[in-house]
Amino acid sequence: MAAFLLLPLLLLLPLLLLLPKLRLWPQLRWLAADLAFTVRALRCKRVLRARALAAAAANPEGPEGGCSLAWRLAQLAQQRPAHTFLIHGARRFSYAEAESQSNRAARAFLRARGWDRGSGGGGGPRGAGESQWAAAGSGAARAGREGDGAAPLAPGATVALLLPACPEFLWLWFGLAKAGLRTAFVPTALRRGPLLHCLRSCGARALVLAAEFLESLEPDLPALRAMGLHLWAAGSETYPAGISDLLAEVSAEVDAPVPGYLSAPENIMDTCLYIFTSGTTGLPKAARISHLKVLQCQGFYQLCGARQEDVIYLALPLYHMSGSLLGIVGCLGIGATVVLKSKFSAGQFWEDCQQHRVTVFQYIGELCRYLVNQPPNQAEHGHKVRMAVGSGLRPDTWERFVRRFGPLRVLETYGLTEGNVATFNYTGQRGAVGRASWLYKHVFPFSLIRYDVTTGEPVRNTRGHCVATSPGEPGLLVAPVSQQSPFLGYAGGPELAQGKLLKDVFRPGDIFFNTGDLLVCDDQGFLRFHDRTGDTFRWKGENVATTEVAEALEALHFLQEVNVYGVAVPGHEGRAGMAALVLRPPHSLDLVQLYTHVSENLPPYAQPRFLRLQESLATTETFKQQKVRMAKEGFDPSTLSDPLYILDQAGGAYLPLTPARYSALLAGDLRI
Repeated sequence: MAAFLLLPLLLLLPLLLLLPKLRLWPQLRWLAADLAFTVRALRCKRVLRARALAAAAANPEGPEGGCSLAWRLAQLAQQRPAHTFLIHGARRFSYAEAESQSNRAARAFLRARGWDRGSGGGGGPRGAGESQWAAAGSGAARAGREGDGAAPLAPGATVALLLPACPEFLWLWFGLAKAGLRTAFVPTALRRGPLLHCLRSCGARALVLAAEFLESLEPDLPALRAMGLHLWAAGSETYPAGISDLLAEVSAEVDAPVPGYLSAPENIMDTCLYIFTSGTTGLPKAARISHLKVLQCQGFYQLCGARQEDVIYLALPLYHMSGSLLGIVGCLGIGATVVLKSKFSAGQFWEDCQQHRVTVFQYIGELCRYLVNQPPNQAEHGHKVRMAVGSGLRPDTWERFVRRFGPLRVLETYGLTEGNVATFNYTGQRGAVGRASWLYKHVFPFSLIRYDVTTGEPVRNTRGHCVATSPGEPGLLVAPVSQQSPFLGYAGGPELAQGKLLKDVFRPGDIFFNTGDLLVCDDQGFLRFHDRTGDTFRWKGENVATTEVAEALEALHFLQEVNVYGVAVPGHEGRAGMAALVLRPPHSLDLVQLYTHVSENLPPYAQPRFLRLQESLATTETFKQQKVRMAKEGFDPSTLSDPLYILDQAGGAYLPLTPARYSALLAGDLRI
C-alpha cells in the first residue's frame, strides 16, 4: 500500500526537478492557496446569485422582494433577529432592531414621496398607489411643501446624507433604499462651493444634515433653499425655519414592513447610490454605484474569510466605499457584528477591542501607522483580533504592526469606488496587494499594460494595441468592461469619465477600465502597488515613483510620516522630487544620516531635491495625502514658513534652503 501511494510522487519527481529550470516553480508553489481562494470566490458568487434569484421570485408586496439591502436585512431579521448587528458606544442594536428602524425611516421618506398606504404594508400589485405620489400626505411631505416650498420627492429621487458615522446614518440609508430613493453620501467636511457642487452634480432633491453641522452650514442655507431642496436635520431640538427634525418624524412612524416592489430595481445595473471621489485633484465626482455592486459587496468579508461569529471594528467614514459598502454591506453579507466608531482613536483602539471582543479590524493604512506610533499600552496584549483587512498598508508599517500586535493575519486588498476590479492578498505576502495567478484572473480578470508617464498614455504597438508588461515592470492596471464587471461612470456629463475607458486594448472593439494606478507583478505573481499615474513624475529623463521614494525614507527611525511629490523648477525639465517630513518624537532631523541613506538606497534621479519639515501632513478625511496642493506651493522660502532644505549635489549634502540659495538655484549657480 505504501509503495502504491509513493508511485504518483515518483512519477512527478522528474517534473518537480525541472520546475526551477522552467521557471514554473515560483508560480506553482502558491497553487494550493490560489485554488483555495478560487473555490471560495466561486462559492461566494453562487451564494449571492441564489439570494438574488430568491428575491426576484419573492412576493413583491413582502420585504424580501426589494433591492438587495432590503431583502438582506429582512432575511437577517428573520434568521437571527436577536444577534447584535451594531455596537456604537453604549448603544447596541440587533438585526431585528435594524430592520425596525429602517422600516420607520422608509415610511417617513415614502410620505415625502407623497405615498401613503396607511399603517399596513398591504396593497395591490406593483404600481398600485402610484397615483398617490402627489396626494396630500402628512408628516415629512407636508413639512416639505409648507416649510420650504419643495415639491414631493419623485420615485428614484436622490437624497443626500451629510452625517457622521452613527447608527442614524445606517437607518436613513437603509430606509432610503427601501423607499426606492437614491442616496448620495456627502463627505462631512464639505462646505460652500464644493458642497453645492456635489449636491448639484448628483441631482439631489433633499439633504439630511447632522444637527452638529447646522452652525457651520448656516452661510450655505440660503443657497440650499434656493436649490429647492427638502432640508432635514437629524436630531436637532431647535432648527432654522424650513428645516424639519427627520428623526422625530421617523420615530412617529409605525414599525411595519415596506413593500418590496417599491425598491426592486428594474435593472440590476441601475444606479442606487452615489459615492463621491476624494477630490484630491479637483472637485469631487459622484461615482454611480449600481445595485449589482451593492450585491457584490455583500461577498467582501466572505472572500476575506470572515465568519458569522466575527466582531468587526469599523472606524472609517461611512461616506467612503471602504466604510459603507465593504464595512457595513460586507458585514450584512455574513450576518456578523460591527463595532462602529464615529472617529478613530489610536489611544482607545485596543481598549475597544478588549471590551467588545473584536476579532476583525478593517483598516486604511494610515490607521495602522497611527497605532504603531502609539506608546505601549497594556490593552494591546491579550486581544482577540485575528485578522486585519484593508488597503494602503506600506511594507514598513506592515512589519512593525505584525511584530508588535501579532499573531494576526493581514489581508491587504485593492479596489476603487468606481472601478470594476479588485485584488486580495490572500497569501499574506507582505507588501503585496494581491495575486495575478491564472486562476484569480479567470474569476476577476485584469491586465497590466505598459504606460508612458511623459505622454500620460498607454504604450501601443504598430497595430495600435496595448502591450502587456513583463515581470518586475510597472504597468497600468486595466480591467475588461462586461455585464459582470461594468463601469457606470459619474453623475453629470460623459466628459467626467474621459480617460477612464480604453478601447482596442488587446483586440479591436474591446473596452477596458483604466484604474489610473501603476502596479508591478513579480516573477511569483504577486502584485505590488507602484504609484498613481498622476503622482509619478519625470526627472533627469527617468520616472520617479513617489511611493517608492517614500518607503525608502520611512525606513529612517527618526521619520514618522513622509509625503513625496514633484515640483516644477524654473530652467529645468520635468519635476524635481520634494519630500514633506514629520519627525517621530522625540527625535530631531539628522541631515547627514538622511543624505547617506538616500544616496545608498535610491538612484540619483530619485533622491529628493527638496525637503520640507512639517509638524503634520495634510490629508483628506479618508487619510489620503494631499500632493497636488503641496506641489503647487512649491519650495519658495519667502512663501513657506516650514523649514526647507535643498540637496547640493556638488557638495553631497542637504543644506538649509535660504533665500540666497534659492536665488542661486534660479540663477543656475546651484546644481541639483
